Amino acid sequence: MIKNKTYAPPPDKAITHRALLLAAIAEGSTVISNPAVCGDTAATAACLRKLGVAISRGKNDLTVKGAGLRGFKKPAGALNAGESGTTARLLAGLLAGQEFDSVITGQGSLLKRPMERVTRPLAAMGAVIKSSGGRLPLRISGSRLKGTDHRLALPSAQVKSALLLAGLYAEGPTSITERFQTRDHTERLLKYLGARISSSGLNLYLRPGRFNARNIMVPGDISAAAPFIVAACLLTDFKLTIRNIGLNPGRMGLITTLKAMGALITIRPAWGKPLMRCPPVAQSPGRGTSSAPEPAGDITVSSSELKGIRIRPDEIPAMIDELPLLALAAARSQGTTIISGAGELRHKESDRLKTTLALFKTLGLKVEAGKDSLVIRGPQNISGGKPAETFNDHRVAMAAAVGALLAAKPVKIKDAGCVRKSYPAFFADFRKVFY
Repeated sequence: MIKNKTYAPPPDKAITHRALLLAAIAEGSTVISNPAVCGDTAATAACLRKLGVAISRGKNDLTVKGAGLRGFKKPAGALNAGESGTTARLLAGLLAGQEFDSVITGQGSLLKRPMERVTRPLAAMGAVIKSSGGRLPLRISGSRLKGTDHRLALPSAQVKSALLLAGLYAEGPTSITERFQTRDHTERLLKYLGARISSSGLNLYLRPGRFNARNIMVPGDISAAAPFIVAACLLTDFKLTIRNIGLNPGRMGLITTLKAMGALITIRPAWGKPLMRCPPVAQSPGRGTSSAPEPAGDITVSSSELKGIRIRPDEIPAMIDELPLLALAAARSQGTTIISGAGELRHKESDRLKTTLALFKTLGLKVEAGKDSLVIRGPQNISGGKPAETFNDHRVAMAAAVGALLAAKPVKIKDAGCVRKSYPAFFADFRKVFY
């Protein structure tokens, strides 16, 4: 008998970050409905409050009173981004063109993460930023910025977003060309709010200037739902319906890849009709509506027989946060899976190539690793029976939960509380669905 379950993921963390930052510099007040409430987004809100932005919390929303482009106040002391790379890097772009000096710091793993990837292109715009050996803290001197042409060497939505935020303050337009498509939440929100931004393929063009507030609705987080998607594929006689999940094409890499591996996944956007692929978002709705320019809908995942495939570097950005889970699915698949061009994993909350290998060893799985690649031969059985380290990385902890679910022997997950960073209720929700 097939077990049928339903699950609603928490609100999208990446969209909530950007909604807060853009609402803070908009003209007027924004109501952000269904915001993500976690350690990372709390850090962004706290930094904005120190800059003089009024943010009030309701039952299931946040009201942000926009300060406009030039309405920030000089903060008293450093701005603490916590362990949120998104907060630190996007704030750097936002503060580079202000008329005052500021300092961005953080804690934990964030202090080890590279910041030159964002400070160097900002410097090309005229930003004056001093780092500590390429890491936090960042000391930002208020500067006059100029729009420039950027060719991004790294496929990073954070770097792209920081440059777009800085471009709002620049003299002249800013253009950005990517090597591979990355998530486009910032561009969508800028266009939705009335900023002068256009795109063509991998090219973006932004003119500086003000924009007005609009209410924003945040859909469910596809990265938070990823452990549930993979687990539902790998279990026997299981069917899971996931409600109100974001279907941004730049975040659909895990689903696209799993379907290529043979996964039984049906996508039903909010506008109806099942789809194999998610189309670009339609024209933004009229002013006064409570919405966001993000596609959303439901997906249904059923038990599947997966086969190994080859994953190219240009496919990685759309599933960068989900690669440890994909590797786990590959270990349970027929044949060989080769993942290449995954070097960016080394610069997350942990070195996720290294920590994925450690998790695999704990679970009794074998994997071959290169500098930026993984080769996984399946199918393999998950033995378990040993404690799994999380390395204070929420994505590793979630992958460990899926591994434990499928293991022959119990697996104790150490320091499991690191999921508070992005999904405080993860383990409670996981138990409800699968136990």
